[in-house]
Amino acid sequence: MSLQSVTQFFSEKAPDIAVIELTVSTATVELAARAHGVEPGQIAKTLAIRIGDETILLVAKGDARLDNKKFKSRFAAKPRMLAPEDVVAVTGHPVGGVCPFGLLNPLRVFCDTSLQAYPEVVPAAGDIHAAVRIAPERMAALVDAEWVDVCQ
Repeated sequence: MSLQSVTQFFSEKAPDIAVIELTVSTATVELAARAHGVEPGQIAKTLAIRIGDETILLVAKGDARLDNKKFKSRFAAKPRMLAPEDVVAVTGHPVGGVCPFGLLNPLRVFCDTSLQAYPEVVPAAGDIHAAVRIAPERMAALVDAEWVDVCQ
């Protein structure tokens, strides 16, 4: 269902972008970077974060770390990562395949400015074996994301 919802998302909103399916796992930044032949920073990781009663998605470069001080300054709350079972329930995507596309529930999406270091990034596509190659600005536009600076 998850890969299917992402494939449908792209067929409707960006038919020129193909979902790349691999036989090897891309469930971690390191595995994904190796499989796609890019540096770890070019992998666009998506974090599901709870702020109070709201869950948001934050997409950042693969080797970036969340800066709690910047995050708290921007969102006026401490970030709390969702448990794996909650990630699936909220996004419809398994951990390792989480992305801002084809979500089960509408969520606010934020893209960290760290992604702007690359002309093209590689976010997952709803499965630990799937991804897309996309310009960060286009990704943000497709999911109506807001740019923030909350990573180191």
